[in-house]
Amino acid sequence: MATVKPYTTVDEQVALLQRRGMVLDPSDASHWLRAVGYYRLSGYWYPWRLPGSADTSRRSDDFAPGTRFADVVALYEFDRKLRTLLHDGIERIEVGLRAHVGDLLAAKAPLAYRDPGTFRPTFDHRRWLTTARQRVARASRHHTALQHHQRAYGGDPPVWILTDVLDFRDTSMLYAGLRTEDQWTIADALGVHVDLGALQGNQREKARRSHPLTRWFEQLTVIRNSVAHHARVWNRSFVPASTAALRAVPGLEELPEGQSEQLYGALTLMGVLIESLSPGTSWPERVERLFTEEFDTIPGRSRTEIGFPTDITAPQHLPRVELPTPAA
Repeated sequence: MATVKPYTTVDEQVALLQRRGMVLDPSDASHWLRAVGYYRLSGYWYPWRLPGSADTSRRSDDFAPGTRFADVVALYEFDRKLRTLLHDGIERIEVGLRAHVGDLLAAKAPLAYRDPGTFRPTFDHRRWLTTARQRVARASRHHTALQHHQRAYGGDPPVWILTDVLDFRDTSMLYAGLRTEDQWTIADALGVHVDLGALQGNQREKARRSHPLTRWFEQLTVIRNSVAHHARVWNRSFVPASTAALRAVPGLEELPEGQSEQLYGALTLMGVLIESLSPGTSWPERVERLFTEEFDTIPGRSRTEIGFPTDITAPQHLPRVELPTPAA
C-alpha cells in the first residue's frame, strides 16, 4: 500500500509554517487553521512559496521573506466574497437563460422540447431528454407548479415548467442544441449583438454554425459548479471559450485575444449579460469595490493572476486595472 503523510495537529501546523518562514500570530493562525483547515488554506499561500532551487517550475516549501499569514487570510476572504458575487451574477444569467429558452420553445409548442426536429441534427436529444425527465422526477416532491400539472394533466410538463427544474448545465446544453437561428434570437435578447460583418471569414462561418455564447455558457456552468462547491476561483483556469467573435460586441472589446479561460473574461461577459437582464444593477459596482478595496491591497498579488490585461483601461462594468507592484 502507498504511504500517506502523517497527521499533524494544529499546533504542529503553526510551528511548521513558522519554520518555513511565514510571519504569523500563533493564536490567530490556530483559529483559522481550525475553522478552515490547513489543506484548504494551502491553496492560498502557495503563490508566496519560493521557486524550487532545482526545478523553477515547482515551488519549495519555504515562503518568500515577509510572507504574512494575515495576507493569506485576506486573499482567502477576497476569494470567498468573489464566489458570493459570482453566485449572485450567475443566478441572474441562469434564470434569464431559462426564461428566454423557455419562451422561444413555448412559442413553437408547449412540448416542443420533446421533438428532435426542434434541434440541430448533432444534438443528442434522447440523452438530454432522459436527463430532463430525471430532473422532473427529482423535483416532483416539492415543486408546486409541477405537482399541479401532474394532478391536472399528467405526462411531461410544458416547457415553461420544465425549465424551472433544470440545472444550469441542462439549460446550457439545451441552448447549444438549438438551431443556430434560435441561438441568435436568444443571444440578441440577452444583449449580445454579434456583427457578422465585422468577423473574419473563418470566425464568421463558425458563428453561423453555432453562436459564440454556446461555449461561454459551458464555462459559466463550470464556474457555477466551482462556486457551489466552495472551490478556489481567483487564479483558476476553466473551460476555454473563444473570444474572437465577441470582441466585436460593445462592452466586450477588451476580452483576451484568442480565447479566455480565467475569470477576467467571465466577469467581463457577465457584466454585459447582467446589465441587459437587470438594468441599473449594482453588481458591477460591487465587483469593482471588492477588487479595489480588498484584492488590490494584498501585497504581492496581481490582477494578472485573474487574467486581467496590463495594458488596458478597464471597461465600465469591471474593476479598473491598477496593478500592485509584486513583491520581490
